Amino acid sequence: MPNAPTLATLADDLESGRTTSRKLVEACIARIADPAGEGPRTFIHVDKDAALTTADAMDALRKVKAAPSRYAGIPVSIKDLFDIKGQTTRAGSRALDDSDPAEHDAAAVARLRKAGFVVIGRTNMTEFAYSGIGINPHYGTPKGAWNRAEGHVPGGSSSGAAVSVLDGMAHGALGTDTGGSCRIPAAYNGIVGYKPTQRRVPLDGSVPLSFSLDSIGPLARSVSCCAILDAVLANEPVTALTPRPVKGMRLAVPTTVALDDLDAPVAETFERALKSLADHGAIIERIEMAEFHDIGPMNAKGGFAASESYAWHRYLITSKGDVYDPRVFVRIMRGEAQSAADYIDLLNERRSLIARVNARIAPYDALVLPTTANTPPKIADLADDKAFTTQNLRALRNCTLINVIDGCAISLPAHREGEVPVGLMLAGAGGSDRRIFELAAGMEAVIRV
Repeated sequence: MPNAPTLATLADDLESGRTTSRKLVEACIARIADPAGEGPRTFIHVDKDAALTTADAMDALRKVKAAPSRYAGIPVSIKDLFDIKGQTTRAGSRALDDSDPAEHDAAAVARLRKAGFVVIGRTNMTEFAYSGIGINPHYGTPKGAWNRAEGHVPGGSSSGAAVSVLDGMAHGALGTDTGGSCRIPAAYNGIVGYKPTQRRVPLDGSVPLSFSLDSIGPLARSVSCCAILDAVLANEPVTALTPRPVKGMRLAVPTTVALDDLDAPVAETFERALKSLADHGAIIERIEMAEFHDIGPMNAKGGFAASESYAWHRYLITSKGDVYDPRVFVRIMRGEAQSAADYIDLLNERRSLIARVNARIAPYDALVLPTTANTPPKIADLADDKAFTTQNLRALRNCTLINVIDGCAISLPAHREGEVPVGLMLAGAGGSDRRIFELAAGMEAVIRV
């Protein structure tokens, strides 16, 4: 995103007095309210008064050298999946309209507040986070970055999160990722999205899709922005990110599953990025990953997402099932048919899969693969359920591989200006988060040359 401010430049501007938190928040609110923009579909709720009050408080603290962090006063958006004290968490649905307001902030929200970030509002999302496309029949669907006159999907499920950053309605966003819900919308909108090792950020105070696969991560304008937000969310010190030199990077391209059935622009952009990395000295090896063949059969009955979401939704569906998005309802109900034995088999198969994949990828610094198999489909083309299902699975496929192996991954924009957005995903075994950030920071500019 050329010329768009990063968290580091915003922090510098706040520290030097070139701007104030109030000015930043007012500018975000103006963009949200722009009648020609995507604000009404991007946000389910805008917390204007509280955001301005918090901004003034951060400005006052900064004046007396008491700001809680270097980033205090920067506005961020929160996916509607998270509890915010005093507000109703709807998870992009109408089924939770009459739920009691949250008594506490979700753990991730509380950590952002502790660092002084300003919560600007709650962003739209796929209902109950159950799709990689981003369509929401209840609150509308924000148009993604590509060819807005035609209207292409924003990616899901963190749809509003991505568009809020893209359009300057926030300077960072809190999302979740169960099968790509941070990385897919990042890829479709030309920004950066990060899925951390799951155990690093607590899930407390967020509506679950799959407690085995759910991860909480940031969407932002650069690798360094995501690294800053990730550190805050993981309750770790924010330290300077040192990019790794591209020369000497050992990168593995999995040829199994991940390169199947790619849209032509995805394949072309991905190969161009690989060539650029190789030209800069990266060592790239294409490897078979037979283990990836196991993931499709594991998900044949709906996998963890269906079984675990059904367990959470089964009572709510009894009373409110008629107001669910039918496409989400059908996917949740697949979990009803899974037995306890099916679920135990899943647990055992996943444990074995993680061990085998980690052994295979150990000699490499990271895996590199396209974030999605497809480019952002037109919203109008997905009115047909069959077309929707096909494109949704193509959006989710590569990202899901990483969630199932309990890994961490980042999506970087790989397209050039004027081209359809395409994401390049860099992934590693669970626990390799810092290495993935350093590698991504090193290759961020190189892959778009």
